[in-house]
Amino acid sequence: MKEKIDAFVRLLNIMDDLRAGCPWDKEQTIKSLRHLTIEEVYELSDAIQDNDLEEVKKELGDLMLHIVFYSKIGSEKKAFDIKDVLNGISDKLVFRHPHIYGDTEVTDAEDVLQNWELLKLKEGKKSVLEGVPKSLPPLIKAYRIQEKVKGVGFEWKKREQVWDKVIEELNELKYEVDNGLDRDKIEDELGDLLFALTNYARYIGVNPEDALERTNRKFIRRFQFIETESEKDGLKMEDMNLEKMEEYWIKAKELE
Repeated sequence: MKEKIDAFVRLLNIMDDLRAGCPWDKEQTIKSLRHLTIEEVYELSDAIQDNDLEEVKKELGDLMLHIVFYSKIGSEKKAFDIKDVLNGISDKLVFRHPHIYGDTEVTDAEDVLQNWELLKLKEGKKSVLEGVPKSLPPLIKAYRIQEKVKGVGFEWKKREQVWDKVIEELNELKYEVDNGLDRDKIEDELGDLLFALTNYARYIGVNPEDALERTNRKFIRRFQFIETESEKDGLKMEDMNLEKMEEYWIKAKELE
C-alpha cells in the first residue's frame, strides 16, 4: 500500500512543479483540458478494444494525469482539491453499496443496479435520467437510458416483446420511405428503429457499441484487403466494378 501511496504523491508533486514552472501547463484551464480528456478516453477505448493491456496501463496514466490536473486547478480556485475528489467518490460508493456497508440484502447484480438507481433518487435527483450526459454519443446514450429506466422497473417482461417492437419499427420505417417524402418522419422512424435495436441488443446481452465497433473494424480490414490485393494485381479501385470488388471481398472473408 505504501508504494501505491508514494506513487500517487509523486504524481501530485510533479503536477505542482508543472503548474508552477511549465508555460503550457500554467496556461491550461478546465475548459481547455476538456477536449484533450475526451481524446484520452477514446485512446483508452482503442486500447481496450485491441486488448492491449500495456497500452491500457499507459492510457490510464494519461487519464490519471488529467484528474490530478483538474483537481489542481480546482484547488487554485479554492473550489475543490484532490482530497475532495477522492472523498466524494468514496462517500458515494459507500452510500450506493448498502449491501456491503449496510444491512441491505441483494441476490444478484440486477438487484444491485435497481438499488443504485433508487438511491440516486434519494440523493435528490428528480429523474433517473439526470445522470445521462447530454454529450454522450447517441448509441451509447440510448443504451444508458434503457439501462437506467430498467433500474426502476420500466422494462419489457420478455425478450420476444422487444423483438416484436423492432419489427414494428422496421415496418413503420419502410412505410414512411415507400409512401412519403417527409424527411422528418423518416428520420423519426429510423431513430425509433435504432433505439429498439439497441434495446434488443441489451436484452440478448450484447453491448451495441461494441458490436458496431467490431463490425467497423471488420469492414475496414476487408476493404483494405480489396485495396492492397487489387493493387498487387495491377488494378485500380476506381476502375473496378462492384462485382470485381465483391470477388476480393469474398477472398477477405475466406482468409478470416
